[in-house]
Amino acid sequence: MARKRILSGNRPSGLLHLGNYVGALQNWVNLQDEYECFFMIADWHALTSEYIDTSEIEGNIREMLLDWLSVGLDPERSTIFIQSQVKQHAELALMLGMFTPLPWLERCPTYKEQIMEIANRDLSTYGFLGYPVLQAADIVIYRADAVPVGEDQVPHLEFTREVVRRINHIYGKLFPEPQTLLSRVPKLPGTDGRKMSKSYNNCIYLSDDAETVRKKVNKMVTDPARVRRTDKGHPEVCSVFSYHRVFNADQVPTIERQCRNAEIGCTDCKQNLASAINHLLDPFRRKRQELQVNPEYVREVIEKGNAHAREVAEETMRDVRAALHLLNNIDTLIESLGPAAKKSAGVNPKQRNRS
Repeated sequence: MARKRILSGNRPSGLLHLGNYVGALQNWVNLQDEYECFFMIADWHALTSEYIDTSEIEGNIREMLLDWLSVGLDPERSTIFIQSQVKQHAELALMLGMFTPLPWLERCPTYKEQIMEIANRDLSTYGFLGYPVLQAADIVIYRADAVPVGEDQVPHLEFTREVVRRINHIYGKLFPEPQTLLSRVPKLPGTDGRKMSKSYNNCIYLSDDAETVRKKVNKMVTDPARVRRTDKGHPEVCSVFSYHRVFNADQVPTIERQCRNAEIGCTDCKQNLASAINHLLDPFRRKRQELQVNPEYVREVIEKGNAHAREVAEETMRDVRAALHLLNNIDTLIESLGPAAKKSAGVNPKQRNRS
C-alpha cells in the first residue's frame, strides 16, 4: 500500500533554535519512516509580514536548508523544496481565494493575535489577511492526507478543511480533507524564562558551537528563591530543569532529588545541561560543516526537491483546471472546434489570407 502523504513547512526567519527542533523538526525526522513527506521552505509566507525589508530572506533560506539537512531530513526519503520555486502554489491560491468568504479570514485567531502583537508593522494588507488561503493551497496542492501540527495550529488546518469541503461540494472531490496529525510539543522557554524568540535574543541555536551553548546555559534563569548553594530548590519553577526534562530525561529523577535537597548547586546543574545539549548538537554541527563545504550537493538536493514538487503540483493543477473548465493547454480549445477548425489552425495566417 502507498504511504500516506504529509506536508509541513516553516517560514525562513533566521537560524533555527532548540524550540524549533523539539517543536517540529524532531517529529519530522521520525515521520519520514512512516509517511511520504513534503517539507517546504515557505518564503512567500515570509513576505506577509516582512515585505518592507526582504534583504534577509535569501540568506535565511540557505540557513534553514542547512539546519534541516543537518538534523536528519533526508532528501532520499522526503521532498524538500522552496515554495516560490513551485509557481503552482500561487495559481491554486488565486483559485481558492475565489471560494473563500471574507469572514472566514477575518475570524482566524492568528490574524487577530498578530495584528495586536506586531504593532510596529503595517499588516493591513491583502497578503496578510489571505495568508490562510495560501497555506491551504500549500497543503492541498500535494493532496496531503495529514499535516503535523501542534494544538495551537489546529484552527489553521480546520480553515483548510472548510475550504476543501466548499470546493468539493461545488466541483466534486478534488481534494482530500487533510487530517490533523497532532504532535506533542514540549514547552521550552527561552534562556531568560520568557517565550523562546529570536526577537528576545534568548535562543540556543542548532548551529551554536559548544562554547556558545555553555555560555548561554550559564546565563539561564533558575529558581529565584534559591540564593545560596545550601538553599533547597524548587525545580518546577526553574527554566534549567525544564530543559533537563527534554534533553536529559534519564537523569531527571536524580537531578530533581539533588535540587530539592540542596545536594547540587545551580552551576553544576547548568554544566550538566550544557553537556547534554552539546551531546545532541554535536552530530548536527558535523553534518552542517560537511554541507557547507559541499555546495553542489546542497544545490542537487533542492533542485531535485523543487522538480518533484512541481511535478506533483502540476498533476493536481491539471485536474483543478479541468474541473473548473479552465484551459490546461490550447490544444483542448482547438479540438473542441472540430476537424475543420483544427485543419485551419494548422495553416499559416499569411497562407490563409492568400487563399
